[in-house]
Amino acid sequence: MNGKELELERFIAKYEDVIVPLFKAASAAYFDASISGKREDYEKAGQFQTEITNVHASKSDFEKLKDFRESTEISDEILNRQLTILYNSFAGYQYDENLRHEIINDSVKIEECFATFRAEVKGKKVTDNEVEKVLSESTNNNELETYWDASKKIGGLVADDVIALVKKRNKAANQLGYDNYYQMSLELSEQKEEELDKIFEDLDNLSRDKFAELKIEMDNFLSHKYKVDKTDLMPWHYQDRFFQHAPKIHKVDLDKYYLDQNIEVITKNYFNGIGLEIDDLLERSDLYEKEGKYQHAYCTNIDKSGDVRVVCNIKPNHDWMGTMLHEFGHAVYDKYVNDRLPWILREHSHIFTTEAIAMIFGRFASSPQWIDDMIGIGDDEKNEIADECKKSARLEQFVFARWVLVIYNFEKEMYRNPDQDLNALWWEKVEKFQFLKRPIGRNKADWASKIHLALYPAYYHNYLLGEMLASQLYYFISEKVLGKSFKDDLSFAGNKKVGDYLKMLFFNYGALYRWDELVNKSTGEDLNPKYYAEQFFH
Repeated sequence: MNGKELELERFIAKYEDVIVPLFKAASAAYFDASISGKREDYEKAGQFQTEITNVHASKSDFEKLKDFRESTEISDEILNRQLTILYNSFAGYQYDENLRHEIINDSVKIEECFATFRAEVKGKKVTDNEVEKVLSESTNNNELETYWDASKKIGGLVADDVIALVKKRNKAANQLGYDNYYQMSLELSEQKEEELDKIFEDLDNLSRDKFAELKIEMDNFLSHKYKVDKTDLMPWHYQDRFFQHAPKIHKVDLDKYYLDQNIEVITKNYFNGIGLEIDDLLERSDLYEKEGKYQHAYCTNIDKSGDVRVVCNIKPNHDWMGTMLHEFGHAVYDKYVNDRLPWILREHSHIFTTEAIAMIFGRFASSPQWIDDMIGIGDDEKNEIADECKKSARLEQFVFARWVLVIYNFEKEMYRNPDQDLNALWWEKVEKFQFLKRPIGRNKADWASKIHLALYPAYYHNYLLGEMLASQLYYFISEKVLGKSFKDDLSFAGNKKVGDYLKMLFFNYGALYRWDELVNKSTGEDLNPKYYAEQFFH
């Protein structure tokens, strides 16, 4: 090891002395805040996040990183990878300190608003779970519209703050030489806007005509169910606040298989059965509803040293079964990253590589074979629902893909020009990609009711990239690891070869390789959307 490499090693050691305890404290504080919903807890989490940001905002340290990067003397692969990740982490914060603090404080304020918001119907506050239940089960058109509209009220509460935050993020990006924050975020996460544009343009072309056919099928069903003319169907008729999930137009009722089941136990039995032990993860997680608690679900790696936790709000239904499998997919990825890697590399290669793992497992909640393997419904029942489940899963992917196109195209344009009429832009994208009708005269900030647009910028497209990689990994595991057919309905239940493959050839590498290198190394080829298309679009 030469002098420059030794110097970089010392720099990293000094950085870790500061960042590791801060990272742990910030992660734990956010977890506590999301459980309690208390303002003081969110403020505490925000303070830690500010300290972390200040570390990465150091101009003197960034100058050293630039010097290391421009040097030709760093030849060690592991050091080079750490250098790249560190450089990208610092580069995004080399702007005005006061602006930085404003962005953090504004984000915390908006996050608290989302976490504590409850839709209000007839003077009664209702949870997201209750809203979703009404939208999926009620046949009262007035009730559907009332609950849908109530769920959108959060948009009006945060819209002005979100727009102000977008402008501040853009101002920061401009100071760093980028056109806007969205462009900067992609580049610093090792993605390119033009490549994503091509992927999603192809996806639009690939799915548009078939989705139009499926939309007619959905509209015929929903028109009959709600006793309204097809031309009068509105967004609240599609059984989801955003039409990001498919309405239940097929005969199979997956909820009934989970109604009397312990979702937590099923999750534990499945992951343990494939050799990905989660008992320790379950013990540290918070899985059930509480007053003031964050209503969504997430996984957090507290310290990159084994303390991984999941937040959920479990109900005994299909959606929460899928969510539990999804979130513990994230969790096992984090748990089984090689703990001998340097701390900086002890994380997923890219956000969409961990989404891919979560999606592989989340899909199983809709698989007849998986339901039979884990709950025991019998061959006759399994075969009876197989065709409807396949149609339902296919419809779900079409609906989700079209929804991601809305978010991707809206968000890009919002960051390019946050002063435009965002309410109109939102419905323009909804009409174009989801084929939904804008309610007559509606001019509300419905776009701002989607939490990702406010708090997780330049992120949502990774869900769809994750779906593509999930299909590619599912193919590889089925055909190459298990010697089965990709087209079979495999659940992987009880097969420890699956866990062994994921641990050794995917999780183990952490962030040692760029996402494209990891995909090639673990599947033998580059990211290829053909498997996603073969699985769902044909």
